[in-house]
Amino acid sequence: MTELRIAQPNDKQRKMLQAATKHIGFGGARGGGKSWAVRTKAKLLALRYPGIKLLIVRRTYPELINNHVQILRAELLGLAQYNDKDKLLRFPNGSTIHFMYCARDGDLDRLQGVEYDVIFLDEATQLSEYQMKTITACLRGVNGFPKRIYYTCNPGGQGHSYIKRIFIDRRYEAGEDAADYTFIQSLVTDNKALMAAQPDYIRQLEALPEKLRKAWLEGDWDIFEGQFFEELRLTPDPMRCAQAGVSAEEAARRGLWTHVLPPPRDGPPREWKLYRSFDWGYSKPFSCAWWAVDFDGRLYRILELYGCTGEANVGVKWTPDEVFRRIRQTEETHPWLCGRRIEGVADPAIWDQSGGESIAETAERYRVYFSPGDHKRIPGWMQCHYRLQFDENGVPMMYVYASCKAFLRTVPLLVYDPLRPEDLDTSQEDHVADEWRYMCMARPIAPKAAQKEPAGLTWGDPLAD
Repeated sequence: MTELRIAQPNDKQRKMLQAATKHIGFGGARGGGKSWAVRTKAKLLALRYPGIKLLIVRRTYPELINNHVQILRAELLGLAQYNDKDKLLRFPNGSTIHFMYCARDGDLDRLQGVEYDVIFLDEATQLSEYQMKTITACLRGVNGFPKRIYYTCNPGGQGHSYIKRIFIDRRYEAGEDAADYTFIQSLVTDNKALMAAQPDYIRQLEALPEKLRKAWLEGDWDIFEGQFFEELRLTPDPMRCAQAGVSAEEAARRGLWTHVLPPPRDGPPREWKLYRSFDWGYSKPFSCAWWAVDFDGRLYRILELYGCTGEANVGVKWTPDEVFRRIRQTEETHPWLCGRRIEGVADPAIWDQSGGESIAETAERYRVYFSPGDHKRIPGWMQCHYRLQFDENGVPMMYVYASCKAFLRTVPLLVYDPLRPEDLDTSQEDHVADEWRYMCMARPIAPKAAQKEPAGLTWGDPLAD
């Protein structure tokens, strides 16, 4: 019998091979040895469990052939027989490794009626959330084989938001159990074999533009190639903190080199002006936010009401009466809002009367008043970008309270429109961004002048106790 030799895994690969939860994420940066771990785990499972059915998925057919099929055929020569018609490797013990590519939703039709014991989604973020969920729905069977899904992944791609939610943010929805999810971060420096074979590879990653370097070398899930608001920082920039000699915790408390603030116990000062911004939605989510404006014109997103079912980009289908009843109730009962004058701005489309009473007129019946927002898209997005710029002290012109989950979930994941590169892709969950854009256009500011990086940063303390 032909002997199978398997090289020693590195520490992170070993953790991936030993993980036993239902959902296992592995990766987070380029060059972490992910595909090797997929092939190795598939071989070990096929040899250990007679009759087990395994599936390896990549986005395109060439990627599938070059990264898995050809390599496994060579490694398993004499141990498994490859069937090119059915795209599978069959072992003498009855185990099979199936191969599939999913470049578009129509490719999912090949999964009708099939089931697998273990599924590997290699470079999972290149698949959409719908594609991942459809494929993993095939994980079933009444046998005693382990039932697991392995996701190898890098920041970026159409599935970025889903993978980030379940493995990085660990935010789980109905039917998802946190105990079922394990994530093993693997960086290029963990891949000793690659470091020995290509010692200059890490230097190539270090030479990339900042956003690519952070995603591909450092495994930063808050920034990725194609991100529309790439300057948005959910946590303080570690490099800036190190240069200034301040800890990341202290920078976060002060709001330095980040756009997120912990909500103050008593809310914003009563002397600041309050605004409300609104974007209508029914089958898609509606978005309503309340903003405070300080004496320097800086915006603070302090509260939000987001009409989403919990499934991404699916609206709660509330009628206009229900939406504005909830908004009125919030403004009458929340201690930060009650008794305050609030100016409103909204999408001009809510004044459309083609169906009888307009949405704006419904709002007025509940004493929720708006002015039509300026809905020019490109100037509006530029105002959003201007708000995100940091001054020389690391302070932006806009903050988001950490309790505003809809903004923090959806806005960082928006990407450019491939056909109109100065605009964002409107097929995404962009309702919060639209409502934010109306607010920025209601209080426009000028861009900051480009500044050279000072040799030694001087830190202001605008939020000191």
